[in-house]
Amino acid sequence: MTKYIVVTGGVMSGLGKGITAASIGRILRDIGYRVVPIKVDPYLNIDAGTMNPFQHGEVFVLKDGTEVDLDLGHYERFIGVEVTGEHNVTTGKIYMSVLEKERKGEYLGSTVQIIPHITDEIKNWIRGVAKKTNAEICLVEIGGTVGDIEGMSFLEAIRQMHNEESEEDFVLVHVTLVPLDSGGEQKTKPTQHSVKELRSLGLHPDVIVGRCKERLLPSTKKKIALFCDVPAEAVISAHDAEEIYEVPLIFKEEKLDEYLIKKLKLERRSDDKTWDEMVKKLKTLDREVTIAVVGKYVHVKDAYISIREALKHGGIYSGCKVNMILIDSEELERFEDFQFDVDGILVPGGFGHRGSEGKILAITYARENDIPFLGICFGFQLAVVEFARNVLGLENANSSELSDTPHPVIDLLPEQREIDKMGGTMRLGDIEVTLKKGTIVYQLYNRDKIYERHRHRYEVNPEYIPEFENAGMVFSGYSDNGRRMECLELPSKRFFVATQFHPEFKSRPYSPSPPFAGFVKSALEYSLENR
Repeated sequence: MTKYIVVTGGVMSGLGKGITAASIGRILRDIGYRVVPIKVDPYLNIDAGTMNPFQHGEVFVLKDGTEVDLDLGHYERFIGVEVTGEHNVTTGKIYMSVLEKERKGEYLGSTVQIIPHITDEIKNWIRGVAKKTNAEICLVEIGGTVGDIEGMSFLEAIRQMHNEESEEDFVLVHVTLVPLDSGGEQKTKPTQHSVKELRSLGLHPDVIVGRCKERLLPSTKKKIALFCDVPAEAVISAHDAEEIYEVPLIFKEEKLDEYLIKKLKLERRSDDKTWDEMVKKLKTLDREVTIAVVGKYVHVKDAYISIREALKHGGIYSGCKVNMILIDSEELERFEDFQFDVDGILVPGGFGHRGSEGKILAITYARENDIPFLGICFGFQLAVVEFARNVLGLENANSSELSDTPHPVIDLLPEQREIDKMGGTMRLGDIEVTLKKGTIVYQLYNRDKIYERHRHRYEVNPEYIPEFENAGMVFSGYSDNGRRMECLELPSKRFFVATQFHPEFKSRPYSPSPPFAGFVKSALEYSLENR
């Protein structure tokens, strides 16, 4: 029998519902339960694949290739699970499914309405995922804020589920804001109004998580409990932490695990300390490195979340704190001469011409100054372009995605050109990659077959590969029986590695991505030698 924990948010967006849900999942996993997460996004898009990172932040890619909201990344990193597109529910998916059923006549001529058809579809979807994955606890985060019109059908479906499930099988967690006034007093009125809004929809929170800059005072908790009709032990402080990975430990300090055990009638099967030990190590790192991430979405805090976290994971592995600085690749194009005072340079994924020349300048700087370099996806492709221009001497070499070039060293494969439509030939999700023995990436992974997640269309043009290899570039990983290049490296350099895939999506704080672990380790060695 699956138990359900639903997380909603009030007052304002951006309070950290995703981190809250992921942290709850972690503490339940640590006591021995199989937790399966689901993220509900009330927007009409089918998925996040076409969303602008400037508006929505990072697009996270799952193993089955589904492009989803960044909170799914938090779930995978915290809970240690790999999910699929079924675990991301959007209004677009729900309406499409209902309308397809209506067209097939599955509703037997009924007038199709929000209630019961849309709400039934939502409930069936959630329960179907829980059953398919054999979840003991299904963790459901409802995106947006209580009161948003687009989220009403989901909240109504949750209200119905609350009534249909037994009391010990359903917990509603509501995340709210507890701001400080000018005198530093913790104010509970926003929480009171948010819970009032929730109750007007027929939902009553079992747990209230108060986001505040400072730990909630006992008097604040007592006031929230009194006015919102929950036990004082069910008011949980989610005060600011230096690291997001501390939040599960804060929840344990707040005894949220004990309350959920009591409320859901669970037992403490185990007491896994892996997470605690990882956080302790993270908090005691006494060396530092600085990594420059050169991209075009640098003004959006959430655009490179998985990159930032994977660098952090590499730091935990290497025993150093990673300071990530974001450099606007468009701004870089305006300088004739520049210097990076960093220990490593990373060029991440992206699409389109804007800012691409700035990224190439950064790659040139890393190669010529022998600074540790890691290129990812578009960064891999631009490393090929940079080498073609500046080492092979192929003037105006480029990707055919970016310009009409006489030397398309990055191009669509022949079969892609025939069927290509925008996004139509995108390679997405887990793909098997073969690594060449004796190479850097083989040493990093310590095996010859790996599965990594992809999100790209263009490939290294096979016609130019012999020229690259003769000049010292090694294509150390490939897929599709050798037709597609997946990794490159320059053995003559300290650490110059790039991957067509996105290793950051599989990185975990207790199990770092091998390319990131190797990159940060090399950056630390560089730092110790040069600083």
